[in-house]
Amino acid sequence: MVRAGIYGFGDRGFERTISRFERHVINEVKRIVAETAEIMVSQMRALAPVAEIDGGNLRNSIDVKYLNRGLTAVITVGADYAVYVEWGTGIYAENGNGRQDPWVYYDEKLRRFVFTHGMHAQPFFRPGIEAGAQHFEREMRRVG
Repeated sequence: MVRAGIYGFGDRGFERTISRFERHVINEVKRIVAETAEIMVSQMRALAPVAEIDGGNLRNSIDVKYLNRGLTAVITVGADYAVYVEWGTGIYAENGNGRQDPWVYYDEKLRRFVFTHGMHAQPFFRPGIEAGAQHFEREMRRVG
């Protein structure tokens, strides 16, 4: 008669070695995630344009939060106009997706009307992502 059940093979030392190896790999991945996020954030902040009128609001709104016990990093940009800086507006918008006719608006900070055709893209987010991706891939290859 054969009894169903779970049978273990190996010894406790082997199990402890595997557990230590697993913790080491997880700690290495957490380190790589943190390094990558910091590279991305510093690159984004360095490239974010600083307008005299807002004193660096865009740059200061870039933040990173760690989740999943450090295995996940979420980078956010709090400035509501960040997408317009990244991709451009009007006739200068990347991929020709901007408004094609000029417009006038009243700027509260400048206290005057402004006539514009739009503004050129000033990418800061995508170059940060690219720099981080290169670092992440290189470091993860080293871990194995």
